[in-house]
Amino acid sequence: MSNILGLHHVTAIAGDPQENLDFYNGVLGMRLVKRSVNQDAPDTYHFFYADDEGTPGTDLTFFPWPHSGPGQPGHGLAAEVELAVRPDSLEWWEERLARQRVSTRPLETRFGERALPFVDPHGMPVALVETADERPFAPWKRGPVPVERQIIGLHGVRIEERDAAPTKAFLTETLEFSAGAAENGWMRCVVAGGGSGRHVDVRETPAAPRGRWGVGGIHHVAWRVDDVAAESAMRERLRAAGRRPTEVIDRFWFRSVYFLEPGGVLFELATDGPGFAVDEAQEALGEALVLPPWLEPHRAQIERGLPQVHMPTTA
Repeated sequence: MSNILGLHHVTAIAGDPQENLDFYNGVLGMRLVKRSVNQDAPDTYHFFYADDEGTPGTDLTFFPWPHSGPGQPGHGLAAEVELAVRPDSLEWWEERLARQRVSTRPLETRFGERALPFVDPHGMPVALVETADERPFAPWKRGPVPVERQIIGLHGVRIEERDAAPTKAFLTETLEFSAGAAENGWMRCVVAGGGSGRHVDVRETPAAPRGRWGVGGIHHVAWRVDDVAAESAMRERLRAAGRRPTEVIDRFWFRSVYFLEPGGVLFELATDGPGFAVDEAQEALGEALVLPPWLEPHRAQIERGLPQVHMPTTA
């Protein structure tokens, strides 16, 4: 049985930070649970959006790099992030997004579930997917979206590969996913029994160009593990498979190991704890700029280099 429990978070690259905050917090109604900086490049923000408590598996994060060029879609990158909503929600979301002048594609069915695809303000493909699956979720009662319509977490991710076979073999043999159903060129691989938040869809696109990071692109996909012991066990499996994982990196709110899957998508293993409330009161999450202890001595310099942002009035 795999030590991987499902998706932990997905991190993407945004443009203007205020526009990103306005959309994900003000329009999609996801709570900003951590306002920090990219620990490897602290001259840019790192925004974490999730449910009210920052439950692992509900977390979509962004590096706003407004001066970066647009990303190049293609193989070797995650192609889309799916966000879970409750059944019979998509017509409500169609109307809300239309009022916000967000163009949506027609409703479609994916593996028996209704989906509403659209592109966020900076070009990232997103889909809202209805699910009746039970999953941990803490509603944000002060948010701009009614509790019954709120995004309840990450549903899945889609990745494209020039040659899908090595990736599928890696997922099933090394990460111990199970091969699921195939539909319209996509193959679903599931972990921890499958369901919402526990799958990745893979499609082979041999004629597509190589994808390139940039605004509107997905930077990496992080998978949940219980703790450092489980993470270290998975890291050893990755090392034995020749994937050259990093050492365990302390991100303060969780511990991380990074590696490339065979097709080039950047994956991460991330522990469930300590969690976002380790350095802020739960009711105050996201209200102030929070730095890990090793960056705190540089706070004044970091703050001078960051643009001012404010919470959307709709929130």
